[in-house]
Amino acid sequence: MLEACGLAVQLVNAAQAKNLPGRPKTDKLDAQWLARLTEMGLLRASFVPPKAIRDLRDYTRMRTRLTQERTRCFQRLEKLLEGAQVKVSAVASTLTTISAQDMIKAMIAGQRDPHQLAALARGRMKAKHDDLVEALDGMFDDHHGELAELLLDQITSLDAKIARLGARAAELAAAMPAAWGINADGTTGPGAGTGPDAPVLNAVARLAGIPGVSEDLARAIIAETGLDMSRFPTAAHLVSWAGLCPSARQSGPRTRAGKKGRGDTWLRGSLGQAAIGAARTATFLGERYHRIARRRGKGKAQVAVARSILVIIWHLLKNPGARFTDLGYGYYQGRLDTDRKIRNHIRQIQALGFEVTITKAA
Repeated sequence: MLEACGLAVQLVNAAQAKNLPGRPKTDKLDAQWLARLTEMGLLRASFVPPKAIRDLRDYTRMRTRLTQERTRCFQRLEKLLEGAQVKVSAVASTLTTISAQDMIKAMIAGQRDPHQLAALARGRMKAKHDDLVEALDGMFDDHHGELAELLLDQITSLDAKIARLGARAAELAAAMPAAWGINADGTTGPGAGTGPDAPVLNAVARLAGIPGVSEDLARAIIAETGLDMSRFPTAAHLVSWAGLCPSARQSGPRTRAGKKGRGDTWLRGSLGQAAIGAARTATFLGERYHRIARRRGKGKAQVAVARSILVIIWHLLKNPGARFTDLGYGYYQGRLDTDRKIRNHIRQIQALGFEVTITKAA
C-alpha cells in the first residue's frame, strides 16, 4: 500500500535498530529513531523483490505446500495398507505408480483375490508376479476400502490444484520482460528464446538446463531470488543470503566448524531437491555429490551440490547470454595429479599391511 502511494519502503533487520538501554520507548520515538538511523545510512535494506516476483512466489510456495500435502496423503495411504497387512510398497517402488494405484482401486471396488490383483501389474512389475501375490494377500476389508477411496480422492484433487498452480506460475514467469529470451531474428517476447538457435534463452530455460533443475523448480527458484542479480554483487553474496555457507567460528588458536545460516528456507528446499536430482545423473554435479558423500556423508554432499547449483544460477541470471555447459563426469579425476593418485593408493595398501612395488607399463 505504501509502494502504491509512491513511497520508497525499506524492510530492515530489527537487530540493526535495537532499542538502546535507558532510552524511552514509544511508537513516536521509535519512528524518529528509525528515521535518524536511515538518514545516517546505518540501516541496510533487506531484499524485497518487485511485485511481479512476489506474485509468482505466492503461486510457487502454494504449489510446494500442496505437493507436500499430497506426499503426506500417500504416506497415510501406505500406513492404511500396512495396517491391512497389504505390503504393496515392499514390491512397488512407490504407490504413485500406475500399477500400484490400479491394484488399490481394484481392492476398493471389492476385488480381494491376490492373483487377480497381481495381474494388474504393468511394465517391469509383471516380473514380480509371485512377490505381488504374497504382498497383496492381506486383511483388506470394506472399511479400509472406504478410507483408501477418500485418500485417493484427496490425492486426485491435489493433483488438479498443483497442475493449475503450475500453469499459472508458468504464465506469470512468461509475462516478465526480464525473463524473456531473444530469437535468432532478434525479436523478443513471452515466447521468445526457446529454440536451440536462440542467442539468448529465456530465464526458465536457462536454469532448466542445469542437471536436476526442472522448469517448475526453475520458476520456484526465480520466485525466491528474483531476476535482477545486481542485488547480489557476487555469487558468494547470494549463497550467504540463501544460508548455504557455514559461518566462521574462530577464537584464538581454535577454529570450529560453523553452522549454516537460516537463510531462505523455500530456496534451500528447491535447491536441495535439485541436488538430489543431479546426484542421479552422470554429470559433473552428480560425480561431485558421490565424491563428497563417500567422505563426509550424503547431507554434506547435498548442501555442497546445492551451493554449486546456486552459483551456476547466479552466473546464468547475471549474464542472460550464458548457457550451462557440463564439465563432464570425469572432469575432477582428469585434473588430479597422477603422482598424487599413486601415492594415495600406495598409502592405502600399506595401511592394510602390504608392501607395494610398482612398475610403469611399457
